[in-house]
Amino acid sequence: MSQAGPILFVSDAQRPAFVAALDEARLFPVVDTDWASAARAVDEVQPAAVLAAMHAGHEPPVTALAKKIADQSPYVPFVTLDAAGTLPHNALPFSSRGGNPERLIARLRAALRVRTLHATVLRRLPEAKLALPEGDPARDATVLLIGRGAAYPALSVALGERFGVVGALSIEAAAKHLNTRDLDGVVLAEGFTPRVTDAFLTVLAEDTRFRSLPVVLTAHQLTQTYDLPNLELIAGEPAKVAANALPLIRQHAMESQLSRTLRSIDAGGWLDPRSGLLTVEAFARDFAKAVEQALARGGGLSVARFAFDPGNSRAQLDAARILSRLMRQMDFGAAQKNGSVIVVFAETDFRTAHMIARRLSAVMRHTSNGKHEMRSDPVVSVDSLSPSDTARSLLARLSADASRAAS
Repeated sequence: MSQAGPILFVSDAQRPAFVAALDEARLFPVVDTDWASAARAVDEVQPAAVLAAMHAGHEPPVTALAKKIADQSPYVPFVTLDAAGTLPHNALPFSSRGGNPERLIARLRAALRVRTLHATVLRRLPEAKLALPEGDPARDATVLLIGRGAAYPALSVALGERFGVVGALSIEAAAKHLNTRDLDGVVLAEGFTPRVTDAFLTVLAEDTRFRSLPVVLTAHQLTQTYDLPNLELIAGEPAKVAANALPLIRQHAMESQLSRTLRSIDAGGWLDPRSGLLTVEAFARDFAKAVEQALARGGGLSVARFAFDPGNSRAQLDAARILSRLMRQMDFGAAQKNGSVIVVFAETDFRTAHMIARRLSAVMRHTSNGKHEMRSDPVVSVDSLSPSDTARSLLARLSADASRAAS
C-alpha cells in the first residue's frame, strides 16, 4: 500500500525484529525516534502512522503524544505496542506476543485505509458544501457484546458508558445482530469453549463484511491466526477492557462515518452523514413527489412512524441506521427533529407495511445504553395513502395516530 509519509516508530530501546520486518517488506518505510523527540518528529516527518513501544516499567508521555497525533489531519493512526495501562482514545492497542509481523502489517493497512478515506472526504467536501458531523465518532458507535459469564453484566455497563450496546447470550443470537445492524465492534467475553470461539472467528474472517471489524477477546487464548486485522486480546477488569477497546471501535465508527459522508457527497448532499437516511429537506421533497405520483397512477403508498423519547436521541440514531440498512431500495426515510423516524414504503398496502414495521421495530428493541439503561422501544404508527390525501394530511394523521398510541 502506498501512502504519503513514512511510519514513525517511537521507542527508547532497540527496534524489535517484527518492526524491522516492516522495512524489509518494503511496504512501510520506518523512521525511528525516541520518546523525548517524538512530538517534534511528528511535525518534521509528517508520518502516515505512528508506532510506539510501551516497555514494561517505563511510563512514556503517551497522552501528550496521542493529543499531538489527534490534532493531525488527515487521520494519523497511532498504534501502541504492548501497553499495560489504559490508553488514550486514539491509541490503538497491539499485542506483539508471538512477534508476527504480518499481524502488525495487517493492522497498519486497515488503519491506513481509514486515513485514505479521510483524505478523500476532505478533498471532496467543498464540492457538496457539506461539513463532517461534529463530535467524537465513538459517541455514535454500537458494539455487540457476546457472553454469558459472571463478567457479562459489568462489561455491559462499562461498554455502555461509551457506546450503544447490543447484547447476545449465544453465538446464534450474535449472528442475527451481525446480519441486521451496522456494528462498530464485537466484544467476545467468557462463556464459550475454544472450539466455539474458533468457529465464530473463522466465520467472521471468511465474510468480507466483517473482516475489518474490531473484535476484542476478553477471556480466550488464540491457537491460530485469523484474517481479522483488528482482532485483539484485552484481558482485565471490565473498565480496562472497555477503555482499551475504545480506540479500535472509535476508528471503525470514524470509517463508517466517513463512508456515509462520501455517499452523501455522491447524492449531492441530500443524505444525512450521521444516519444514512435522507435529510429532512430531501425527505419532504421526495415525499411530496411520491404522494403526487401515487395519486396520479393509483399505486399504493404507506408510511410508518417510529417515535422515541425525545431525551434519548441515541435511540433515534440507532433506529435510523437500522432502517437505512434493512429497508428496501425503493423505500426512503428520514430522522425528524421531534425524535421520530419516518419511512415511506412505496407500492405497499397497509397490511404489508404494518408487518414490515413490526419486524423493524423488533430489531430496534435490542439496543440499550449500559449506563442509563435506556432501551430503544419505539411507538410505531402506520398509515396508508387515501384518494383524498395530500402529503401534509397523511403525515398529520400519522402523527395523530402516534400520539394516541403513546397515550
